[in-house]
Amino acid sequence: MPAYIAVDITINDPARYDEYKVMAPASIAKYGGTYLTRGGATKTLEGTWAAQRFVILEFPTLEAAQAWWDSPEYAPAKALRQSCADTNMLLVEGKAFDPNQALIRALSNSK
Repeated sequence: MPAYIAVDITINDPARYDEYKVMAPASIAKYGGTYLTRGGATKTLEGTWAAQRFVILEFPTLEAAQAWWDSPEYAPAKALRQSCADTNMLLVEGKAFDPNQALIRALSNSK
């Protein structure tokens, strides 16, 4: 089952962060990861969350995502990012969800 890493980044040193953007992709790809979005425009729909830069990565499994995070390939890029940006990062299991099945269950329970 896939896993996702959601990242909310506040960049403190744009020049150094540009170096990170060049370094990170190869390590992500090595562990089967892909970018679903990387730094596109964001709009807060509810609450106070105001992401400056938002990234979503997809990995084939939780284990692959964790292996990337812990990897020696990512370590130099991670250290650079941590030195030039403030980051909130979340690893999420991508559980399958079929909205049609949920609707059928909800309708069955309401009888």
